[in-house]
Amino acid sequence: MTGTTLWDLVAWRARRTPGATALIQGAASARHERHLTFGALHRRAERVAAGLYERGVRPGSRVVWQLPTCLNTVLLSLALARIGAVQSPVVPLYRDHEAGQVLRRTRAAFLAVPGTWRGFDHRAMAHRLAAALPGPLTVIDAYDTLPDADPAVLPPPPTDAGEVRWIFWTSGTTAGPKGVLHTDHSLRTAGRCLADALRLRPTDIGSMAFPYAHVAGPEYTVLLLLHGIPAVLLEHFALPGSLAAYRRHHVTVAGGSTAFYSLFLAEARKLPPGRRLLPSLRLLAGGGAPKPPGLYHEAVAGLGCQLTHGYAMTEAPMVTMGDPHDSAEHLATTDGRPPAGMEIRIAPGTGEISVRGPAVCRGYLDEPDPFDPDGFLPTGDLGHLTPTGHLVITGRLKDIIIRKGENISAQEIEELLHRHPGVADAAVIGLPDAERGERVCAVVEQPPGAAELTLDTVLAHLRSQDLAPHKLPEQLEVLAALPRGATLRKVLKGELRERFGAVAGRRRDVS
Repeated sequence: MTGTTLWDLVAWRARRTPGATALIQGAASARHERHLTFGALHRRAERVAAGLYERGVRPGSRVVWQLPTCLNTVLLSLALARIGAVQSPVVPLYRDHEAGQVLRRTRAAFLAVPGTWRGFDHRAMAHRLAAALPGPLTVIDAYDTLPDADPAVLPPPPTDAGEVRWIFWTSGTTAGPKGVLHTDHSLRTAGRCLADALRLRPTDIGSMAFPYAHVAGPEYTVLLLLHGIPAVLLEHFALPGSLAAYRRHHVTVAGGSTAFYSLFLAEARKLPPGRRLLPSLRLLAGGGAPKPPGLYHEAVAGLGCQLTHGYAMTEAPMVTMGDPHDSAEHLATTDGRPPAGMEIRIAPGTGEISVRGPAVCRGYLDEPDPFDPDGFLPTGDLGHLTPTGHLVITGRLKDIIIRKGENISAQEIEELLHRHPGVADAAVIGLPDAERGERVCAVVEQPPGAAELTLDTVLAHLRSQDLAPHKLPEQLEVLAALPRGATLRKVLKGELRERFGAVAGRRRDVS
């Protein structure tokens, strides 16, 4: 395959296996599903590109799109890649504040929206935002129908895979999100490395249950195009409702993030002994959030499949990935090894991870150069490399709690909390404290039917795990559900810090 751009890859796959199924729009029943072959994907995307071109979209035009995970979203994104436009995907859960920021900062001339989706009128929001912008904004409905025209109107496809044509957005909480600049080359590299790491088979059937607007959307599309395998798209992932589509199409590879593993496992535990939740599933894969070692063993046993977890970020969609052939110890306690070409450097003293390689972004929109003099991008994450080259994530710089001058890893306490049967998920944060500098606060989400946790119960559990006394939480908060981001369902710790910073909660001085 000699092509270099994303569109080259689409055209190459369409020539190679035009009749093979590429995408399946999952639905509650088979009669509501839609299918596209790789040949149809290429033809339809080119016609959509022509329709967009007639609407004024040109090479270099900046187009923001806010769409769910569905066939039309993939078609629109590939159509923009065919034209050579600069596209900025936005998750559908953004509202006026965040979407307005994106439009102003990208200076986009076009906005594609799904009309009314899941009870929210995106088209009305688009027109509200357009009225407040300094320049004109063309609003395009792209959910039920897409622009369509004869491809003869199109100019030649782009040829420079190294040109910035993608602006993704980090999930900022207290501060505004940053626009992350990517190229076809960086996204293609990430997708190829992910495909290699997962050791996919010709008979595999993938799935996309995460927002396609996340950087993993085009990355996973590259994986499908390289291997010529299909994937089931899920517009809204919710269990048990989404299980029907997984079962109907015999999905073999699924995933998303740690929260997805937990959701699948919770459903599996409702079944009689010996019955598998998804009989065809052989591999659960994902990343984007810490994975407690115990969850690996529970998921493998409870779901009857392998689990590989990786380390990635919007700025670098593929840094490391677990290998299905790795040992259980490595898969449980590490985030895998980097692919060829990806370099990892650990800063002495702090343990901060920096990365360099062809899958790393080009920087941030209208922000200073984030790279160090050697071209490495500091990630803000902490970790170390094992003698075998596996990466172990130990937390984030901002997740280090400094209590009375002692550094405490939030992730260490979270992993111990996950071992308690009354904890479905946990987030540990540092809160301002006049006496200690910071105090340790555990925020937990409990499984249905569990007895309500108390601070005494939590402390007894952590002591039984031999946690050092100075690391014990002084505050406990119990929530029905932890706040999560709209992409890979990461817990929004900034929101928790804001909410509980001035709250006494269930507190005790354990020093």
